[in-house]
Amino acid sequence: MKLSEKIQYLRKENNLTQEQLAELCNVSRQAITKWESDIANPEIEKIIFLSRLFKVSIDELLKDEFDIDGVKEISCCGKSLPINDNSTLYEGVLIKESITDENILDLLEINKIEIWKTTGKPKYWTVLFFSSKHSDFPKEISKVMKSGDTPNCNWFVDFKSENIKYIVFKNLILKYSIGNQEEKQLVCERCRELGIPDNQMQWSE
Repeated sequence: MKLSEKIQYLRKENNLTQEQLAELCNVSRQAITKWESDIANPEIEKIIFLSRLFKVSIDELLKDEFDIDGVKEISCCGKSLPINDNSTLYEGVLIKESITDENILDLLEINKIEIWKTTGKPKYWTVLFFSSKHSDFPKEISKVMKSGDTPNCNWFVDFKSENIKYIVFKNLILKYSIGNQEEKQLVCERCRELGIPDNQMQWSE
């Protein structure tokens, strides 16, 4: 079930007209029509409000694999996620706003979602705590990370597999052995060159 279908379903289940939902969300009725017609998506602030209004999680709203009617979760997230228990397991944190193609989410199993308020743009970050057994995950995620013409426009995702820590930018995969300070320092120096401040390099290991 797509986000547009979920909004329409939840609105009707709560006996709301488009006009009434628009008033609650402080938007126009035309905006609700666009949301329900899959022409436009709500801003993250509105998604947060909808999750509270309808008493469903943000994960249930955003992921197609979750069905609101009975809230049914499939056993694995996405067709591309292998179920081979011997596959390499990657675990980490991804900011949803840092990617250019949401199809990459099909490679993830989302364990938790948090909304972080920031002082910049976008105002809110959707933070996904994930795991993945896709063997080429570092290469695939590097294809869809956002980057810009200036260093402060570069985004990264950090995750680990066993004792290896990965810091991945657009078309760039950095990694070091956890506990090896020399390797970590080299990675940090490269991150600084890409405009990443030191306070964003306090990765969990």
